[in-house]
Amino acid sequence: MSQEVQVGDRVRLRKPHPCGSYEWLVVRIGADIGLKCQKCGRRVLLDRGEFRKRLKAVIQPAEPPAPS
Repeated sequence: MSQEVQVGDRVRLRKPHPCGSYEWLVVRIGADIGLKCQKCGRRVLLDRGEFRKRLKAVIQPAEPPAPS
């Protein structure tokens, strides 16, 4: 997927987490993508290639910072 994600985006992955949730919050961007499950709160790291394969959709993009 060519769409870039940002910290704060809510994303849907193709396979569910063992708790049953498909929705994740992006909490870290770097060599790995940090995700937090929206149902149980578990945090995981996926490398960028694996994340791109598993990403199905960006549900809610992060809100842009307010201008000062």
